[in-house]
Amino acid sequence: MRVVVQRSKKASVTVDGEITGQINSGLVILVGVTHDDKEADAAYLSDKIANLRIFEDAAGKMNLSLLDVGGQILSVSQFTLYGDCRNGRRPSFIDAARPEQAIELYETFNRFLREKGIQVETGRFGAMMDVALTNDGPVTLIIDSKDKKA
Repeated sequence: MRVVVQRSKKASVTVDGEITGQINSGLVILVGVTHDDKEADAAYLSDKIANLRIFEDAAGKMNLSLLDVGGQILSVSQFTLYGDCRNGRRPSFIDAARPEQAIELYETFNRFLREKGIQVETGRFGAMMDVALTNDGPVTLIIDSKDKKA
């Protein structure tokens, strides 16, 4: 699984003119799933994100996690994170998991975050979504479950 994590002051996702999810301070997470991802990938990323120290403490240093600051998450499925742009001018999405596999892992990932006591708002899987956010910092990170160290 691959995620883009953006620290945000506020964010929302809209589908067909209806807001399906919105948060105040926290993280916007774009979530991509590939073919060989398993529940262990979702568990790893949910734990990493919940405990990632990217919020500032009283001294202005990034020492606090989402759990420390009581932040929220806006989680958005994003198959294009597995787009391959190396050949030609049109991306290939062959590395993105099929929707039936991806939705299950995406929902598992969100459940793991909720089990940690985090409020998780979402878009609508597979829909055309408008995502609006005020990026805080900006702080933007890319994390891939396949890059974890043993």
